[in-house]
Amino acid sequence: MIPQYLVDFNLGELPAVQTDCIVIGSGIAGLYTAIKASEERKVVLITKKSLMESNTRYAQGGIAAVFAEDDSPEFHLQDTLMAGAGLNSYAAVEVLVNEGPEGVRDLIRLGTLFDKENGEIALTQEAAHSHRRILHANGDATGYEIVRALAEQVSAHSNIEVWDDHYVIDLIVENGECAGALVQRPGGERVFLQAGATILCSGGAGQLYRYTTNPEVATGDGVAIAYRAGAHIRDMEFIQFHPTALSYPGAPRFLISEAVRGEGAVLRNIEGERFMQRYHELLELAPRDIVARAIVSEMELTKSTFVYLDITHESAEMVKHRFPTIYETCMSYGLDITTDWIPVAPAAHYMMGGIKTDLNGESSIPRLFACGEVSSTGVQGANRLASNSLSEAIVFGRRAIERIRQLPQQGLGNVTAGANLGRNEAPTQAIVERRLKLQKVMVRYVGLRRNEEMLQKALEELKRQLPIFGALLTKREEYEFANMLTCCLLVAEAALAREESRGGHYREDYPQRDDDVWRKHLLQIRELGIVEESIDDI
Repeated sequence: MIPQYLVDFNLGELPAVQTDCIVIGSGIAGLYTAIKASEERKVVLITKKSLMESNTRYAQGGIAAVFAEDDSPEFHLQDTLMAGAGLNSYAAVEVLVNEGPEGVRDLIRLGTLFDKENGEIALTQEAAHSHRRILHANGDATGYEIVRALAEQVSAHSNIEVWDDHYVIDLIVENGECAGALVQRPGGERVFLQAGATILCSGGAGQLYRYTTNPEVATGDGVAIAYRAGAHIRDMEFIQFHPTALSYPGAPRFLISEAVRGEGAVLRNIEGERFMQRYHELLELAPRDIVARAIVSEMELTKSTFVYLDITHESAEMVKHRFPTIYETCMSYGLDITTDWIPVAPAAHYMMGGIKTDLNGESSIPRLFACGEVSSTGVQGANRLASNSLSEAIVFGRRAIERIRQLPQQGLGNVTAGANLGRNEAPTQAIVERRLKLQKVMVRYVGLRRNEEMLQKALEELKRQLPIFGALLTKREEYEFANMLTCCLLVAEAALAREESRGGHYREDYPQRDDDVWRKHLLQIRELGIVEESIDDI
């Protein structure tokens, strides 16, 4: 059993700080919700590194919203449902597609500069979208531009206090409600941050895998601390692997955006042959899970560790203008994408599951909210439609703040929570070694393809690390490892339970989608284990 709290503590012995609203994370979800909350409340925004470091910063492709005259919310809804493979919440998707355009306009009002053509917002198309509805900025630096604009607003706002380089160890739950968080300051001191509402915007968990497009900070902290607090976690088996991450000696697994294929790039195996026609009628624009598995199949057939992405048939001027970040990054490693094919391979990219919320972003624990990749709103289903994630963050972030405004401004009373498991021995094995081993287990046994034998082996390996929860943890990397281990166990257990293939979850021993038995969610609750949830319950 994973304990409720990672460390021993007594709130009566710790300094306490009070605020109206806590926001944990500094991606688009955290920055935007902090801005909206600060209109009426005092906010403390906590980021474990810096205000500008998050998954959002590295988002290239763009943000999906209906702006074109020939497009409609209904088209966007149908595309999202198709990608989600039967596990979307229809109501949540309706909210997204209808409220997304106004959310984007709000980003523009807050200073985001999206690209324009002939005075109008420029729109592009990405895989599995039926229309051009992807807004982008500086070609392929959309996430950075959004974070830049929002971070400037946050830094200048008198109602927002930013705690850089702070780490949220655990949520404090008192009388069934979230009362705030146990936070470690940069110098190692701990403080109880008490608030009437807490919003987890801590992003994803790509670092569970050895190869990922995510930055170092994406260690699944939000899901793990919410799970320990007793929140319902949903659909953790659905991990999206981006089909095209740069696979080149000396280079990181840098994301080669979906939009490159949207603009006409084709996939070739190492023999130079196009191959997507053998896997899907939409070719390179098929849903990401299909493209990723097709690439793995070709790599196996040709005994290679990569395939090629080829956009050399487009003009050099267009490629440099549309994808300046990708062009410059590849050039720094000696690859000229206007003349060279780009070696790519799949890498862990996005977590479809997360903390279950309602349509107002509230979790199963009153006064605890989740927004962005850490949440499971019902929008993404079993497979996220490209560029829906940034839209989801602003739409449900705004709804969460509207809900928080309805909560009674109760007085912050005396909170007496604590934990004493007698932890007094530090971890015996170096955390960096444990982390690498954990990542290798996930790549080998809980990756793009899974089966019962692999998943049982993964759980066996992961459970050997459970003694970490009884150790004396004092450092950020130790907390991160415990959170990563928690998320790995959740992913592997859910993947073993779901005996079918659907969306981002593929079982070699159950290769078919089974709507009769498996068109339902899997909830994971610390005190109960895995609980099935009907699709009609959301």
